[in-house]
Formats: sequence, structure tokens, C-alpha cells
Amino acid sequence: MENIQKWSAYLEGEIKKIDWPLAPHKLYEPLRYFMTLGGKRMRPILTIMSAELFGKSGEDVLPSALAVELFHNFTLIHDDIMDDAPVRRGKTTVHEKWDNNVGILSGDALMIWSYKKLVEQGSHVDELMNIFNKTAIEVCEGQQMDMDFETSDEVQIDEYLEMIRLKTSVLLGCALQMGAIVANASKEDQEAIYNFGQEVGLAFQIKDDYLDLYGDPEKFGKQVGGDVMANKKTLLHLLALKHGTDSQVKKLAELMLLKNQEEKVEQVRNLFTEIGIPALAKAEINKHDKIAREALAKIARPDAAKKPLLDLSDYLLHREN
Repeated sequence: MENIQKWSAYLEGEIKKIDWPLAPHKLYEPLRYFMTLGGKRMRPILTIMSAELFGKSGEDVLPSALAVELFHNFTLIHDDIMDDAPVRRGKTTVHEKWDNNVGILSGDALMIWSYKKLVEQGSHVDELMNIFNKTAIEVCEGQQMDMDFETSDEVQIDEYLEMIRLKTSVLLGCALQMGAIVANASKEDQEAIYNFGQEVGLAFQIKDDYLDLYGDPEKFGKQVGGDVMANKKTLLHLLALKHGTDSQVKKLAELMLLKNQEEKVEQVRNLFTEIGIPALAKAEINKHDKIAREALAKIARPDAAKKPLLDLSDYLLHREN
């Protein structure tokens, strides 16, 4: 945890140094606001830790790490608009504080700034650009699948897992592979570290789904129950359809039609608990965590060098926000 805190503080300082233009005010002020809301800075920390695993210093990969974080925050600004989310990291979302048009345009600008930072890496830019571009389009594909699922009557668990792989996991894999690329890691090690990140990402997103319904509102930083309010078919919902009795599945369908959102969230939470969803979700998290550890074990580096990545994985999977 000490290493994570060190790099988190370092990245916060570097983000504050970004020299956003002063005008147009409504383009850049939302970026100053959003980029200082905090967050775990997990993705750029992964880039730094990967570089360190393969023998480079964290400072050597700072442009790539910042590129990953700026891109991630661009997706959050746009996701909040699409989800009509009022809160992000315990603060008002950009489109709520300003409006949708400001959110769209400032998000676009943030995405372009991510590429601007990536080019500043100097070396390995072609390789970095290839994985970055591949990941960027995959994230868009995952977001579209997520929106498609909202109006689909038939979503399978494997389809959902593919959606969260694209929407969330590939960016974690990308962050790690970028650090490995700059550190001149072999193709085999690049693949292994990417797979580690992808599996951690799947476990992370399932934990996020869990916290969305079962998290402490004071710690979660987002509106608890937001997925239920939006009728999202999260893994928890799909597990309920698979493992619930006929009467429980029928009740779930009725609950999703409730107009009173607070009552809806409470009743769905109670039903999921009755079905045993918390234990089923935790088992799925543990499965992907195990696959991630197996991927990391393939890399021929000392266990002590891998420990920061394992510590970060543990932190993400046992977090409350």
C-alpha cells in the first residue's frame, strides 16, 4: 500500500501541473474541475508499476501514464452524460454542473489531450499508439454493448462479461502493457502483463457492480443503486435470473417496473440477498483474481518485484469505493 500511496500522490501532483489553457473558459474549466475530483488513479499507477517490474523508473513512463488517466476521465465524463448520472466521486458531474453540450465538448478535448500526452513519451510511440488506439475503440464498443443491453430482453452472462472486458478491462491491460513496452519487455511478458490487467479488470468491474447495490453511500462516491434505477442488466441481475426460482424471477421483473426509485433499490437488494447473489458475485470475483495471478506468475521476474501489483490487486478487490 505504501508504494500505491506514493505513486498516487506523485500522479496527483503531476495532474495539477497540467497547463490547461484559460480560454475558452467553458471548455477547459470543466477539465480543471473534473481532473481534481481525485479518484484511485489506478490505471496510471498500473503503467508505472509495470515499468518498474521490468526495470524502468516510474518517471520514465509518466507521459504514457498521464495519457491513460486523461483518456479514462474522458470516458467518465461521457458515460455520466449517457447514464444521466448526477454524482461522480461524491461531486456533481460535469453535465449537471454545466450542461450536456459542455460535457460532450470538454470530454472530446480531454480525449485529444490524452493523445497529446502520449506523443510526449518520445520513444516507442508507434507501439504505444497501436495498443492505445486498439483499446480506445474497444472501450467504445463496450459502451455501446452496455447501452444495447438496456433495451435487450435476452442478455447472457458470457455476453455481459465480454461487454465489461471491453468497457473496463482492456484499459487496465493496456495501461500495464504500455509500461512494459517502454521498459522493453519481451512480447511474451507484454502479453502476460496485459492478461493480468484484463482479469483484474473483470474482477474490479464485478466488484463495482456489487458496490453499486451493496456499497456504503458515504464511501462509494456514486449514487448507490444507480444500476437498478437505470434497469441495467449487471452480473448481479443476470445471476438472479439464472439462480432465482420462477417466483423470484417474476418478482424481479415486477420490481424493475416500480416508479419509486428508493423503494425499487431496497426491494431489489432484498430479493438479491434472498437469492444469494452476494456470495455468487464474490465467487466470480475470486475466479478472475485467480486467473490474473496465474498470468502474473508466468513472468520471469522476482516475487518481490511483482508484490506491488499483487498488493494493488488486493486493494482493488477489497475496496469499499
